[in-house]
Amino acid sequence: MKTLVIYYSFSGRTRAISEELAKNESFDIAEIKDAKRFGKLKAYTAGIVASIKGKPWPIQPLTAAWPDYDKLMLLSPVWANNPPPAVNALLGLLPAGKAIAVKMVSASGASKCKERIEAAIADKGCTLESFEDIKAPGK
Repeated sequence: MKTLVIYYSFSGRTRAISEELAKNESFDIAEIKDAKRFGKLKAYTAGIVASIKGKPWPIQPLTAAWPDYDKLMLLSPVWANNPPPAVNALLGLLPAGKAIAVKMVSASGASKCKERIEAAIADKGCTLESFEDIKAPGK
C-alpha cells in the first residue's frame, strides 16, 4: 500500500515528526504551505479564530499526485483544540475514496477535534482510518 504523509507545521515540531515518520516507514511526504506566510501574531490571533470557526486559509498547490496513493496520513498541529486554517483548506480538497490516518500534534498530547476532522473527511467521501493525538517533543 502506497502512503503519502501530508503535514502542516508552523513552528517546525510537526515537520520533524512527519519527516521522521516518513523516513522510518519509507513513505512519501508533502508539506501543506500557506499561500502567504503569516507572522506569529497574525497566525496565533486571526489564525486561531479561523481554526475555531473551521475556516480555511489559502494554501499552495500540493506537489504530490494524490491519485497515486492508496492512503493519506495527515499530521497537523492543534490550534485552540482545532486544526489550523491551512489544514481546513486541505480537508476541503481531499479526493473521494481515500483512507485517511490523522495524527494531531500538541503540547498536551490531547485535542478535541476528532469529530470535526472525521466529519470533514466523511464530507469528501473518504474514510477516517485512524486518529491519534501526539505530544510534541520537548513539551
